[in-house]
Amino acid sequence: MPYRVLFAEDAERDIEDLYRFIASRDGAETAERILTEIESACVELEEFPTRGNIPKELAGIGISEYRELHHKPWRMIYRILGTDVVVYCVVDGRRDMQSFLERRLIRA
Repeated sequence: MPYRVLFAEDAERDIEDLYRFIASRDGAETAERILTEIESACVELEEFPTRGNIPKELAGIGISEYRELHHKPWRMIYRILGTDVVVYCVVDGRRDMQSFLERRLIRA
């Protein structure tokens, strides 16, 4: 049974910000290509929602309901809710992920 992949508002903003950043640095064509690759990885969650791993920053504090996919250096953090897969953020994994995830997912 396929799942439905949804993007939270914050994740949609992340994608818009990522597009603007990459387009300004490397051009619109590169931004389109990278976002298409990220979107393709997320669409695969329709068939394989448990393929991602639990983010180590969350596992370290006992939170195991979120999973992540990688498209280096970006990380897509998501959660399976029934038959939905909700992507909560698309973020550069080189940043301070512990603080970011606590702020975005735990304290929200």
